[in-house]
Amino acid sequence: MSAPLTPRPALDKPLMHYGPRVLERTAPGAPAFTYGHLRISPLTPHIGAEIGGVDLSQPMGEELAEELKQALLEWKVIFFRDQHAFNPDAQHALAGIWGEPEPNPFFPKGETVGVSRLAKDAMAVGSENIWHSDHSFMAAPALGSVLRALEIPAAGGDTMWADMGAAYDNLSEEMKERIEGLTAVHDWVPSWGALMTPEQIEALRGTLPPVEHPVAARHPRTGRKLLYVNEPFTVRIVGLPDRESRELLDELVLQARVPEYQVRFRWQADSVAIWDNIATQHYAINDYHPARRVMERIAIAGVPLA
Repeated sequence: MSAPLTPRPALDKPLMHYGPRVLERTAPGAPAFTYGHLRISPLTPHIGAEIGGVDLSQPMGEELAEELKQALLEWKVIFFRDQHAFNPDAQHALAGIWGEPEPNPFFPKGETVGVSRLAKDAMAVGSENIWHSDHSFMAAPALGSVLRALEIPAAGGDTMWADMGAAYDNLSEEMKERIEGLTAVHDWVPSWGALMTPEQIEALRGTLPPVEHPVAARHPRTGRKLLYVNEPFTVRIVGLPDRESRELLDELVLQARVPEYQVRFRWQADSVAIWDNIATQHYAINDYHPARRVMERIAIAGVPLA
């Protein structure tokens, strides 16, 4: 009699790969972007760029706003240094280029409506150090976020982003066929709910029920195909037996950990990051405890994924 099957640990999944990967900045056939106002300094060839030539505290003309939107679609996350006059009003105006603000129901609020204040120190430990996509537990996940740095530790506290279009592109053809047409359930209870009482969870369930999104989604603005599952919020794949669902999710969520898909940003005070929350996942590195780190974020409302 053969030995019973035992589940392999998630980290035993085959992520090893020698040689180059497919790392396209945009979808095949996408038009080339040209910039007349922005200075683009890529941090990697396909994801992440520092932007010069713009003061985000000043009123934004139509041409400049359009270039910023193009830069975000092309690079997925864009960074700005030395934005010393950038305040919550300017942050609201900047986010408004892309859409309406969307509060996070679990984040502490800042002094300005719609702004979440993320203050970490010896008493409030950072908990965003897991690869995730903001608000994937909502029926219309956040399109993006604008994050500004107020206080930065002397060392540490970087943030990383992963290109989930690249993660999809590098799946085997067999895997792409396997996940085509599948949907997955996203739910906040296994993560945020771990700190709540059953009564608190029940009170939020009416407005935040579990939702389904495609495993292989299309970006709502570029049409590019991307992998849309993440560790804290994706709980199962619809229509698969529990064990098969768990093993498939274990393999898919690990794709964000491939270094070639990633960019890493070293924060400074008055730095600003804007990211495409559908095209990327991010990971806030918690290596600075017990030092203080204070950020303020505005999420941008999105649309249902198809």
